[in-house]
Amino acid sequence: MAKINQALTLMEAAQESPSLARLTELTRESSLRLKSLQNLIPGPLRNAIQAGPIDGTEWCLLVNSNAAAAKLRQMLPALQAHLKSHGHSVEKIRLKILQNQR
Repeated sequence: MAKINQALTLMEAAQESPSLARLTELTRESSLRLKSLQNLIPGPLRNAIQAGPIDGTEWCLLVNSNAAAAKLRQMLPALQAHLKSHGHSVEKIRLKILQNQR
């Protein structure tokens, strides 16, 4: 007999849908990448950055200001080298500046 009116958790829904499962895995991978870089990013910059989407070998970081993006842009080669040395296949890190949400 089918279950009726039973709410699914996000993890249960992800397991039921291959595309949602893939999206969940990419989100987890993106968060892990950013976490692995935390020691390389200066303290004041850490709160300005969020893990963004992964598209093949390109990874996006979401940055909350132009100033933070400018500082981070200088660090991209080192960040990318660190990720590659830790088994992440990242050919390009893209920065996206978030619009102020007031």
